[in-house]
Amino acid sequence: MTDFAADRLPAGAFEDRADAGHRLADALSHLRDERPIVLALPRGGVPVAFEVASALGAPLDVVLVRKIGAPGHKELGLGAVVDGAHPNIVLNDEVVRAVQPRAGYIQAESARELAEIERRRALYRPGRPPLALEGRTVIVVDDGIATGGTVKAVLKALRQSQPKRLVLAVPVAPADTIVELSPLADEIVVLAMPELFYAVGGYYRDFTQTSDEEVVDLLARSRGA
Repeated sequence: MTDFAADRLPAGAFEDRADAGHRLADALSHLRDERPIVLALPRGGVPVAFEVASALGAPLDVVLVRKIGAPGHKELGLGAVVDGAHPNIVLNDEVVRAVQPRAGYIQAESARELAEIERRRALYRPGRPPLALEGRTVIVVDDGIATGGTVKAVLKALRQSQPKRLVLAVPVAPADTIVELSPLADEIVVLAMPELFYAVGGYYRDFTQTSDEEVVDLLARSRGA
């Protein structure tokens, strides 16, 4: 079942990611008794997910993912690399067919993004294995979604870990993207689906870039709690 929150908030409605996280946690309170695991998309999703995990008393981890950009148009995603026991490369076949990248391009870009995933893993989760997801309710959190290509890859990859329930939770996203993602999650909670969507940052008064240091600090604070 997919749950679309009806309130359509104006641009700048969230003070910052922490405010969005508090409000998202309220919308997810019905999952508290399921002892969920909260997974954040770094970096911007971590401050949001920290508030959700704190409110639900849930463990917090990151799902490490990197987009595979098209040649000359890095913002156009051919797919994504998702970390795990066996890293998954999830391609957007429609975009790949349209772009027709040269032979070896996807493999080379995947290797480059895997190297960045390795760097982030060493920084964010030094010496610790990822949380076991099988049979658990898993809540995937980001600070917002635009086209949804990266989140689509994450949901497809996480489904292979056989969670009991897979929930996507974001403060803001366009309605058409949410409809496209709905078959990949058991539930979607989104606080705002503006009819005219421009960019995720337009719905925050403070959308300062999240640093690696902030991610490391919030993950450590969550483990300590």
